[in-house]
Amino acid sequence: MLDVAGEVTMRRTSHRGVNVNARRRATLSDVARRAGVSPVTVSRAIRHPEMVSEDLRRRIDDAVRSLNYIPNNLASALASTKTHIVGVIVPSLTNGVFDDYLGAIQDVLNPAGFEVLVLNVRYSEIEEEKAIAALLGYHPEAMIVAGTDQTERSRDLLSHAGVPVVQTMDVTDAPIDLNIGLDHEAAGAAAVRYLYGLGHRKIAHLTARADPRARRRHAGYQRQMDEYGLPTAGLIAASPRPSDVAMGGELFTEVLTAVPGVSAVFTCNDDLALGTLFECQRRGIHVPEDLAIIGFNDLDFAAVAVPPLSSVSTERRKMGTWAAEVVLEVIRGSGKRPQQASIDVGFSIQRRGSTAPRRFSSAITAPAKA
Repeated sequence: MLDVAGEVTMRRTSHRGVNVNARRRATLSDVARRAGVSPVTVSRAIRHPEMVSEDLRRRIDDAVRSLNYIPNNLASALASTKTHIVGVIVPSLTNGVFDDYLGAIQDVLNPAGFEVLVLNVRYSEIEEEKAIAALLGYHPEAMIVAGTDQTERSRDLLSHAGVPVVQTMDVTDAPIDLNIGLDHEAAGAAAVRYLYGLGHRKIAHLTARADPRARRRHAGYQRQMDEYGLPTAGLIAASPRPSDVAMGGELFTEVLTAVPGVSAVFTCNDDLALGTLFECQRRGIHVPEDLAIIGFNDLDFAAVAVPPLSSVSTERRKMGTWAAEVVLEVIRGSGKRPQQASIDVGFSIQRRGSTAPRRFSSAITAPAKA
């Protein structure tokens, strides 16, 4: 039956013999009865509104709104084998790195009629396995996964999913299907070369939560320091905790205590760079005159910090756009995959006010905090 608000209710009897109303979701048949048409007509009007008259479409739309009807997409998918779902897995929803990336994916797929289901795996390989299995249970038409370091189980699930799979954010010689990202080890090495070119020799590296991409940046730092013959003892500070701005100050303090003469810092992300900048301001250390700072990812706040933070800029939006456009072409376009299965989008050094040539007359010591 229909109540006065248009919601569907059912009469039932409790175990005590008392009649009660139990609410349920409106069905296609309920909408058809309200509009005075057949369920087939309702389905056609919802899926292909151009195939019914304007008057009929208006009657059905009124019935849908009055009953708060939500189409059963799963039932439609079973009937058509098309779910209009693309599964996306990211390691974090609080890390600003993934804002532009997810936005780019949605900007491509949503207008094409796809829903983007996003699961956050919190940098956990085990959670990623569970997330992949959960998303595949919805029969997505494609999967987009951040990173290339999936477990064997995750790779098996994705390899046998029967849908396009794009690994992003990193590059690999052995993609599951398609891949777009950047070489993080090369980027880490480039940051060191940039600082070395400015005359810095005691270059510290601050890193948090050793996810695979952060580990590769550190490997690049270490490799380049070794090539220059520069020691790194005391210059590396790491934390297993999730990264935040405050941690930047903590890790910089750790380095400054061990190596008072440090003249430059390369951080694995911009949060740590900002925290290092704040700690310098608290200690009266001038940036970039006394200390040069370069971060990683070039998030929006880097350009508006005081002074603006230099950073290794990554093409996050480009990666999201390419991944979405490629899967769209495979599942709704020509069906062809690109000739190049793996694409390195590269990176760039954004030079700003937090880096400058080393002043040889100045050496940082570790004064007590104010």
